[in-house]
Amino acid sequence: MSIHVDQSAAQWYKREMALVEGDHLRIFVRLGGSGSFQPGFSLGIMKDSPRKPAFKQVVEGIIFYLEEDNLWYLENKELRIRFDEKMDDIWMEVV
Repeated sequence: MSIHVDQSAAQWYKREMALVEGDHLRIFVRLGGSGSFQPGFSLGIMKDSPRKPAFKQVVEGIIFYLEEDNLWYLENKELRIRFDEKMDDIWMEVV
């Protein structure tokens, strides 16, 4: 299991959320949403402080992480976060 955040996605988050180097973004499982491989759940992201991070990746000075209690969602898969220029939006994909 791992997290992979593209540089362009990190830049987008920095711009949209007014983030600065050293900020933490928590990737979390939430009830509801669509397009998930886990029916009834989806992923969210928010600025937060880590408690028990399981994975992290630093991109553009921003620390993206997933807490231990959300590991079940990935089921030994990789989370990829990328920026789609045409849509000017983020895509989260579990592979």
